[in-house]
Amino acid sequence: MTTRTGPLPRWRRLVSVLRGSPGVPIGGGVLLAFLLIALIGPSFTADPSAQNVIERLRAPSGAAWFGTDEFGRDLFARMVAGTKTTLGVGAAVALLAGAAGVLFGLLAGYYTRLDNVIMRVMDGLLAFPSVVLALGLVAALGPRISNTIIALAIVYTPRIARLVRGVVLSVSKQEYVTAAHALGARDDRILVGHVLRNIVDVIIVQLSYIFALAVIAESALSFLGVTGSVGTPTWGGILSDGRVYIYQAPSMTVIPGLLIAVLVLALNLLGDGLQERLDPRLRGQFRG
Repeated sequence: MTTRTGPLPRWRRLVSVLRGSPGVPIGGGVLLAFLLIALIGPSFTADPSAQNVIERLRAPSGAAWFGTDEFGRDLFARMVAGTKTTLGVGAAVALLAGAAGVLFGLLAGYYTRLDNVIMRVMDGLLAFPSVVLALGLVAALGPRISNTIIALAIVYTPRIARLVRGVVLSVSKQEYVTAAHALGARDDRILVGHVLRNIVDVIIVQLSYIFALAVIAESALSFLGVTGSVGTPTWGGILSDGRVYIYQAPSMTVIPGLLIAVLVLALNLLGDGLQERLDPRLRGQFRG
């Protein structure tokens, strides 16, 4: 009987991650639940824009699980509709920031002549508080959901870029990269085939944190009313509307705030679990 040695295939590593860290199934399960709500929930709820002034500011009941807002609209239906916006913005920001951050990080870490220029730009973006910079970018681009995604992607790109640069600087000194150079391999082949494939785990972990940060930032911008989501329910917008009626209808503020906290906690649990299982050496070093 022979014993298998060496690194596990990638699919077996994934199975090991799912089995070995409670944060991954818990965080992933909650995220999956929110995703299902966003996809199929609107088919089973009332019209989130339907008004019934007679039923305004009602407490949660069997007819309206989360109660109603100042116009008599069903809060449960509005929260379900807002889930799609929140998840969509968070996922889009994570993907865009991840793509841009990986590109800039690879270039800065691999080509020393570009390092100083790229990193000074990244440092300049990091010098501003995230929400303040996003607020300014949205004001410049215009109050639309698409511009909110672009603004938040710009805000969080430096976090990915600096992380990737640091890991690339380490990986590019490994013997297999030096050997590829000696064999005359092209730079793009080395970057993709030897460098990028060895930092994928680190990138995936960081993207989960960027997702969580984007959810918080989108909710904050919606709370301030600058996302251009007029007529589109958002968790931050519902939370903002509920400030005026916090005593008459506390569910308008408690429920969206609670859902934001649960989603962000789930994403952080997922990220922590992935970080612990994929690379224990990086535990706690690369968070936000």
